[in-house]
Amino acid sequence: MDKDSSHNHHLPSSSSSSSSSNRLKRLLNFDHYTSPSKSLCYDRFIPCRSTSKFPLFDIPFSEKETSTAYNSLLRTALFGPNAPVTPDKRTSGNIFRYKTETRQNMHTLSPFLGHDHDLRSDPNYSYTPVVKPDRKVPKSPFKVLDAPALQDDFYLNLVDWSSQDVLAVGLGSCVYLWNASSSKVTTLCDLGIDDYVCSVEWAHRGSYIAVGTSKGKVKIWDASQCKMVRTMEGHRLRVGALAWSSSILSSGGRDKSIFQRDIRVKDNFISKMSGHKAEICGLKWSYDNRELASGGNDNKLLVWNQHSTQPLLKYCDHTAAVKAIAWSPHANGLLASGGGTADRCIRFWNTNTDSRLNCVDTGSQVCNLVWSKNVNELVSTHGYSQNQIVVWKYPSMSKLTTLTGHTYRVLYLAISPDGQTIVTGAGDETLRFWNVFPCQKSQSADSEIGAFSLGRTTIR
Repeated sequence: MDKDSSHNHHLPSSSSSSSSSNRLKRLLNFDHYTSPSKSLCYDRFIPCRSTSKFPLFDIPFSEKETSTAYNSLLRTALFGPNAPVTPDKRTSGNIFRYKTETRQNMHTLSPFLGHDHDLRSDPNYSYTPVVKPDRKVPKSPFKVLDAPALQDDFYLNLVDWSSQDVLAVGLGSCVYLWNASSSKVTTLCDLGIDDYVCSVEWAHRGSYIAVGTSKGKVKIWDASQCKMVRTMEGHRLRVGALAWSSSILSSGGRDKSIFQRDIRVKDNFISKMSGHKAEICGLKWSYDNRELASGGNDNKLLVWNQHSTQPLLKYCDHTAAVKAIAWSPHANGLLASGGGTADRCIRFWNTNTDSRLNCVDTGSQVCNLVWSKNVNELVSTHGYSQNQIVVWKYPSMSKLTTLTGHTYRVLYLAISPDGQTIVTGAGDETLRFWNVFPCQKSQSADSEIGAFSLGRTTIR
């Protein structure tokens, strides 16, 4: 019995014979066998158009006509009737590009139609792209500060906003600090009856602030302690422009000179830069601290580096004094400058390629420029004759808004550390705060602050 069982175990049963026969058939006819549990894989892609909805558009189903008609319809739907025709890429040498077709309903390719809309019912349909509305900028300042004795002098720079949210303002012989969080006003210094403040500039970090005086001195203060750190000399006449680059402080004066000062060393300055033939009224370091741009009453815009005593680049296109200077935080080497009353133009330069990019006539004396760090926009302030403030989109240089309110030239401009608010100052002895830029995280959200005034106070 056991032997019979053992013998039967080695003999193939009828079912086993059938299974072997099936395996053999699979090997001989593998092209025709479909596994019930595995998907098919092929070595090339053959598009399937069986699910395409070509009948919806009355498009004849032939390879050449289908492709041309479909592409034409899709281009019109997405980009409008005047969209440029893209050359047929099948004639190009890019033959190894692999694309799969989507099985998306054709209606979903049209961003302006519902799924139940039939294009055949509107044969003369033309598409006009939906233009996103411009961001709304409040037309009124949300705060106004009285600033008695704020000078109406184009060549001075008397307002700056620190990274610690403290506004510094030079009024006569004094520098006042206004804390934007607490609205507390502190007197930093008083130069005395025979001197006055010509420029103020916060260091990028910390509480150090530089003050340029009418006697040609540069005083460094620690604002957190209201203590003067040192006095630096060198200029023979007033110092109207200052710019920080880490521990390096650049100062420009009426004596046509620019001094590079390292506050870590004992010397008053480490180098003297000569190139302008009139008073320096604008100084700005690039965001990477590699280039310094200077503007003067000689109508020149010059570009330097930390080691040069002669300018690397010279731009002589402006026909009036160049005080307004701004480096773009979005593109390396992109520089904007503005000219005075006889010029009225904002010009753009690429300092990497030493090239002129664009010129816009603003209609008024350009006093200041500041680039937004949150969006690719910039703001300009103006003097004769409209005294306006303009927010521009870049690179189109279309006006987003024009703000008015100052009755004198808007000579002073600073931007808050969060990049949303600007403060403007004028010879009408007021400082006005405007919300012009969106916040960095939510650029599409409209800010409601600024639609009302928070009242008027005095800065001293």
